[in-house]
Order: sequence, then structure tokens, then C-alpha cells
Amino acid sequence: MSPATKFHVTPFTIMMALMASMGGFLFGYDTGQISDILIMDDFLERFAQCTGTGSPSQVCKFSNAIVGLIVGLLSIGTAFGALFTAPIADRIGRTRTMSIQCFVFSIGVIIQITSFSAWYQIAIGRFVVGIGIGGLSALVPVYQAETAPKHIRGTLTATYQWFITLGILVAYLFCLATRPTHNSAAWRIPIALGLIFATFLGVGILFMPESPRFLLRHDREDEARRSLARVYPSVGDGENTVDGELREMKEGVIWERQQPKATWSDLFRPHNKTLYRTLLGIALQSVQQLTGVNVFFYYGATIFQSVGIKDSYITQIILGAINFGTTFFGLIVLEKFGRRVPLIVGALWQSFWLFVFSSVAVARPPTEQNSSGYIMIVSAALFILGFATTWGPGIWICMGEMFPTRTRAKQAGLATAANWIWNFLIAFFTPFIISDISFAYGYIFAGCNFAAALLVAFFLYESRGLSLEAVDRMYNDPNIKPWTSRRLARHADFERAADEDARLKSTNEKKSHDAPREQWREHGTASGTEHSTSPERV
Repeated sequence: MSPATKFHVTPFTIMMALMASMGGFLFGYDTGQISDILIMDDFLERFAQCTGTGSPSQVCKFSNAIVGLIVGLLSIGTAFGALFTAPIADRIGRTRTMSIQCFVFSIGVIIQITSFSAWYQIAIGRFVVGIGIGGLSALVPVYQAETAPKHIRGTLTATYQWFITLGILVAYLFCLATRPTHNSAAWRIPIALGLIFATFLGVGILFMPESPRFLLRHDREDEARRSLARVYPSVGDGENTVDGELREMKEGVIWERQQPKATWSDLFRPHNKTLYRTLLGIALQSVQQLTGVNVFFYYGATIFQSVGIKDSYITQIILGAINFGTTFFGLIVLEKFGRRVPLIVGALWQSFWLFVFSSVAVARPPTEQNSSGYIMIVSAALFILGFATTWGPGIWICMGEMFPTRTRAKQAGLATAANWIWNFLIAFFTPFIISDISFAYGYIFAGCNFAAALLVAFFLYESRGLSLEAVDRMYNDPNIKPWTSRRLARHADFERAADEDARLKSTNEKKSHDAPREQWREHGTASGTEHSTSPERV
């Protein structure tokens, strides 16, 4: 192998990641606005059940079921979008599929802003918006991981979560600005602004390079080379160059082509540790929701209103600003310390502050002790700080890195769908649960965060600084365990061994091409010195 060329980050590389991350902005923007819109006077008067005359905030109220549907149907739509996007993206490409999802998002926005008195039209519009957001949430991290250089892949992929937090903060600010109008403009304008953001992404992404791995799988090598040339140095033939990276990707594609075409059933086969990674992806996305963070974003204004805070909008903006600012810090943490350690520490931190949040509220209800309300706000802020620096961006990074190329889009879509299903369940049932057990609800999420730390400790492999092909090999190396992967991933020899292993494996695949349903796959140690060949049925 030729010596590595020093890697330089180009402005275009950053622009590409930020453009794709607008998909996260749309998600965050829609998430942030609904919390404030639900307590706007005109919105309550039009869509809620009013029992008399007076201020709508006093006499109008949604039932738990209706507010759960308005908030939660977005998540059902996103689950559908995440699942159905994968086969489309594998067929027509990542960038064009993202553009289509922006168009779907825009249709949902139009349905909402043309509502006048039917709450279910708002809910249906949010369902359609969810289809677009779900597709983007499954595809953006995959596109970023497949296109970004491995040295900064974690940081660039994490910008998706950073833009989610930016969207939430911007939504809070727009709702604060339009609230004084006291008419339908208060809620129509924030929703309608989503059209501008969706158009910006839908058109702009078409000017970005297509995923080079997608292009190689469709025999478009010249286009793949041009795509890589926009983010890598174009000289030499070593590591960190266009030719070096293209060669490694081609070796992976050669091996993939010896395999039958990927189907949904392949996601549940133990071969190539695919089932392991499918279940791990589903579990990670599920526990990201079960951290409890979206309870604060969906119902934060309502919660803080109930603890006696006079202006819950301002509290939401403060929490949103903390979420946005500390997520930027999280980009640095996850690139410097890897994936495993920040996720484990973050889950334990979140568990502790949720325990404090609930314990204070249960022991000294904020309606009786004003000081309790302020302690709860501080606890919520510190919880969000932990989430924003670890579990917020970290899971989206893992979604782009842990799956093999052949099934990556489908596995990421299925895992993301699990995220959205839990998102819906939490959004829909939270009003009912809070009405029954009040702030003791936080104990449930504290326990889930502790379980999340154990999940990462015993099942997730470290992938920082490795090519996607090397990550795939690491998951299949019997000598590497999740708890030892961080140490091994830090050695440059592992990357080189993975490259050599891929060369030898592709050679053996070619020799065994005539076998109709069996492929020969090579396994070796991280050092690359020991190899044994054994048939595996696909």
C-alpha cells in the first residue's frame, strides 16, 4: 500500500454535509413548533374543546387522545417514510430520493396551513410531513457516512443532529415572535416557513455529489471518481487519495456482487453478523427515544406551565439554546473520544439527572414549593446537555457506520422506523401517563438510560477513524469483542489489515463465483497474519 497522503478538509466537504443536514433541520423545526403551537390562543379556540367564554388558554382544552394524535401521528408517518425510502434510494440514488422527500414534506405543510376548524386535518398534515421527515432521517446519515472522508465522518454525520437542535431552537424563536398576533398567523406562519426550508434542501441537494458507493454499485465508476475528487486530494494512489479510496470501495463492491441481491429477509440472517447489527440498530434507535428527551420538546411548554413558570416560551428557548450549543460540543467529543465511551457516560449522566428531576417533583411538588420548579428546570437543562453531547448525535453516527453497504439503507431505515414508533408511543401516551403518575414518569426514563449504558457497553463496536469496509470486517472478526474494539480500532495496523483482507477476500470470491448458493468468505485476525477460509451459506 502506498503511504497515506495528508488529508485536508475542503470547504465543499463541509458544505455537502451541512446541505444534507437540512433534513435534520426540518425534523427539529417541526418538533419544536408543536410544543408552543398547542398552547396558542387561536389554535386552542379553533381546534380544542371550549367550555365557556374567556381566554382560550383558560376555557379551551384538548383531550389527551386528541393532543396525542396531533403530536404522535407525525411519528407514524416517519416510520412509514423510513421504511419505504430504502428501496427507492437503492434504486434511484440518495440525492434524488432526498429531494422527493422534501416535496412530500411540503404537501404536508400545505395541508396544515389550510386547516380552519378540523383538528384531524392538522393531524393528517403532520402524518404526511412525517413521511418526508422519516425518509430524510433514514437517508441523510447514510448519505453523509458514504460520502464523507473517514477522518471526519463522525463530525460530518453528527451535523444531522446539530441541525435538529437548530431547527428546534429556530421554531421556538419564530413561535415567540408570532405569538403576540393572537390570530391564526401566530401558528400558520411558523408552519408555513417549513416550505422555504424544504425547498432549499430539495433543490440544493441535487447539486451535491451522489454517494460514490451507490455509483460504484451501479457501474458508474467515472461519476464515483468525480464525486470522490470533490472531497479527497486528487494526487497519488495511497490512502486518503481519490484512487486509494476508490480502490477500497471497489473491492467492497466486488465482494457484494458475489452475493444475491439484498432483500428485507437478509436483514435477519446471522450471516456476516447482519442479524446482530440489525437488532443492535433497532435497539439503539429505540433507547434513544426512551432516554425521555422528546417529552421535554413535545410537552415542555405544557410541563413548565404546570410548575408555575409564568412564561414557558422563554424556558423552552433556554432549553433549546442549551440543546443547540452543547450539540456542537458533542461533535468534538464524539470525534475525539469515539462512540462507545461518550454514549456510556452520557446514558449514566442522563439517568442521574432524570432521577433528580422526578425525585424533587415527587417529594416537593412544584405547585407547593416554587424552588422545586427551578431545580427541575436546572435538572432538565443538565439532562439535555448530556443528551446533546452524546446520545443525540452519537446514534445517528452509528447508523451510518455500523451496517454493511449491501444492506445499509434497509437496515438504517428499519432502525430509524423503530425510533419513530417509540417516538409515537411516547408522544401519544405521555399525556395519559402524566395525568396518572405525574412527574414519577421520569423514573421510567432514568431506568431506560441505565439500560442503554449496558447495551452500548456489551454490544456496540467502536468505529471511530475506520473506513466503512474496515468497520464491516471488525464486526466479523471473532477475535474482537465490543469491549476490546476501542483499543484495537486505535491501531493503524487494523485499517491496513482490513484493506489487505478485502483484497484477498475479493480474489477468493472471484474463484468461487461458480458456486450457485454458497460464497467463500475469509476471516482473519486484526493483525492480518492468520487466515482461514470457510464456506458460509448466504
